[in-house]
Amino acid sequence: MMRKNFLRAAFFVSVFLCMTACADKGKTKVRIATGGTTGTYYAYSGVVAQALNEQLDDVKVVVHSSGASKANIFEVVDKDADMAIVQNDVAYYAAQGSDLFELDGKTEGFSALGAVYSEAVQIISNSNIESIEDLRGKTVSVGDAGSGCEFNARQILEVYGMSFDDIKVQNLSFSDSAEALKDSKIDAFFCVAGAPTTAIVELATTNNIKALTIDDGKLEALKEKYPFYTKYVIKAGSYKGIDTDTETVGVKATYIVADRLNDDVVYEMTKTIYEHPEKIVHAKAAELDKEFAVSGISFDFHPGAKRYFEEVGVLK
Repeated sequence: MMRKNFLRAAFFVSVFLCMTACADKGKTKVRIATGGTTGTYYAYSGVVAQALNEQLDDVKVVVHSSGASKANIFEVVDKDADMAIVQNDVAYYAAQGSDLFELDGKTEGFSALGAVYSEAVQIISNSNIESIEDLRGKTVSVGDAGSGCEFNARQILEVYGMSFDDIKVQNLSFSDSAEALKDSKIDAFFCVAGAPTTAIVELATTNNIKALTIDDGKLEALKEKYPFYTKYVIKAGSYKGIDTDTETVGVKATYIVADRLNDDVVYEMTKTIYEHPEKIVHAKAAELDKEFAVSGISFDFHPGAKRYFEEVGVLK
């Protein structure tokens, strides 16, 4: 009897797998590289994939965890993924062969689908430091070595007339930076992430912190040299003790796709994402906007995405 039950179960499993395979036959498979499984990139892309699978009959979208922006670009180029979510500044470096990609050179084979939400450059300090100028001579974490955050920190200090030589550099992750500030091992840290950021929320519950301002003049100087930056306001109340709006800069979480991906497939995915944000069940979906999607993107759009954005009038 046990053997019969086992064989019956095996039969139904094989039938189910066959039906699934048959249902997906003929569909274009799109693999999305995201980030760590506890991060926003992974969660956001999961619900995007679900929405695309529900709305489109001719694609099958799957996600996998990955090493985030730079690694994701290489995954797309090396055909380990067909789509990925990255910081728009990191994609710009890849297209130019600069900064984070200086040793790798110009990287080809990917293009933009569109930006989806902002990631704030947050400069968090202890209560004794009130401005970016005050960072001179202090111990400051600038993010992981070789990360996009490290380059953001370098560029921002540059417009304030400073370099890494003017601070005591620490290369710590965002969570480790928050712990180090909590324990007074550093004086400030840079964090590039959607605000509010969990590590900073937790830090603010036990420590008095400040979020440092980047004024409009410095923002314009940044944008002139690095066109991927946009203005960003950290809203009052985002963190305990920060009761006024804080002006800073942001980069954009952006979907890239492989150049090899079919134009019609990319067109339909782009249209679905930007015309049906209600299908994307995530807080960050509230930031989906067609004009936002194209501004600050300083590398080429995929022809399929370009066709959609031209149709709705946000690209010329």
